[in-house]
Amino acid sequence: MKSRLITLSAACVALFATVTIGQAQDPAANNNDRPNRWQHKRGNPMEHLTKALDLTPEQRAKIQPIFDQAKPQVMAARQEAKQKIMAIRENAMTQIRPILTPAQQQKFDALKKAREDMRKAREEMRDAMKKQ
Repeated sequence: MKSRLITLSAACVALFATVTIGQAQDPAANNNDRPNRWQHKRGNPMEHLTKALDLTPEQRAKIQPIFDQAKPQVMAARQEAKQKIMAIRENAMTQIRPILTPAQQQKFDALKKAREDMRKAREEMRDAMKKQ
């Protein structure tokens, strides 16, 4: 169990170092003009519609505010869904733990802590990237 945690920790440190070094070597990579991860994976919806439907500049001018208005609503819905999922998972873990033996409970708790540490490290890395 300890070897898994050590390996997981080492992988986190290596990933963090790689991202940090990569950003330090390429200052342009920190440019806030680049698309966010959702735009990168799914593309910019305005660009997609413009290409797919051959939108005129007037149509684009009318459609863009609709996207701008919907974006915070979508983000709020995603956040709400994320919170619900986390609550469901926590409830499941609370039900599972008493079924385990004391030794299994210790391992279970260690796994949970490792998962929380990874989540915190990802959040810190995201926050650090946003500040740059």
